Amino acid sequence: MGFQVEHELHKRRLGRNVGLAAVLVGFIVIVFGLTVVKVTRGDYEPENAAIQN
Repeated sequence: MGFQVEHELHKRRLGRNVGLAAVLVGFIVIVFGLTVVKVTRGDYEPENAAIQN
């Protein structure tokens, strides 16, 4: 018993899944990058820190 030949529908579905995964990973990288830049620039300061000083 060998493997069955992959149907053309599965190849198209795989292509869409890989494309969607790439878009999602790109979105996550952008959001993470913006978060890192915002935190390292000091834009994120809790309001309580300014009151306590």
